[in-house]
Amino acid sequence: MKIRAIAAIGLAAATFGLGVGGCATSTAQTTGQTTTTAAAASHRAADFEADRKAILAMAGNYHVTFDFIETVAFEDGYELKDRKLSGGNEIVRVIADDGDFISLQHILVVGGDEKFPVKHWRQDWRYEPASVLVFVGGNTWETRDLASADVKGKWSQVVYQVDDAPRYGAVGAWSHEDGVSAWTPPREWRPLPRRDATKRDDYQAVDAINRHAITPDGWVHEQDNTKLVLKGGEPHALVREIGVNTYKKFDDFEIAIGDDYWAATEAFWAAVRDEWTRIETENPSFGLTVQGEPEAVYMPILDLAAAVKDGEKTSEDAADEARAVIASFVTTSPGALQTRLASAD
Repeated sequence: MKIRAIAAIGLAAATFGLGVGGCATSTAQTTGQTTTTAAAASHRAADFEADRKAILAMAGNYHVTFDFIETVAFEDGYELKDRKLSGGNEIVRVIADDGDFISLQHILVVGGDEKFPVKHWRQDWRYEPASVLVFVGGNTWETRDLASADVKGKWSQVVYQVDDAPRYGAVGAWSHEDGVSAWTPPREWRPLPRRDATKRDDYQAVDAINRHAITPDGWVHEQDNTKLVLKGGEPHALVREIGVNTYKKFDDFEIAIGDDYWAATEAFWAAVRDEWTRIETENPSFGLTVQGEPEAVYMPILDLAAAVKDGEKTSEDAADEARAVIASFVTTSPGALQTRLASAD
């Protein structure tokens, strides 16, 4: 009888559409899960597009102010240095946009009556990267592998200097709260800025938090920097510094000088980027044989770019020479940090 009763109930459910057992609940759960998944995917896509919009908003024409001030000393007897305030006009151009990868090239337009371009830094952004290139001191970099769970919804930013050699990298999430789009990663090491690398030898790295925030008239690059002494043992803080680089939209300068330079040298610089990418891809770590300010590396490469712009060399010939310059200064066995730093003495 029990079996017949169960069969009867089952038949009635099939005939009248009654919700018996777990069938209706299961269907409801599946529908709810599908709806939740779809909503999450939609939210994720909206965040991704908001992130892209913020990164692309950094392209444009700007008057830039670079403002740095030391705030707190951590070494006995250290005297805070004078504030460093400078500025100039700069164009920022999108040179690659593959959806989840965006590259922005900065070019300064400087000089008095005779204006001229200076290739400046480059920032590469990658969504949910599998790895990021980071600075580890002594003009050396290494590739840090990243777990997929740690980069979900995040972007890496890797910054390159004037010759497209790397400077520093970090991973963080863009936020779009309170009407402000901002990207703030955890602190990472950076090489010395040129304003100090050419004049100081009392510290060897910057432990930095970099915030990029979009403003109504441009964007701002805020920095919370701790200048680190690396020589002689464990790193220790020398002094803290706050930096605010303000990019204000501005068109009243010779913008074409920067654009014309890039149009003339773009193929050359693409070849130089490819060479640095090859070195990075093939080697888990690499460095420069020259310590401190690497002027010996970047000046010949900038000169080659100028020769291309002036029609004195083809992009191909100049790129061959640039690769030779890079090869003469790059080591894929950089050695221990203290050994590298000692070579600068």
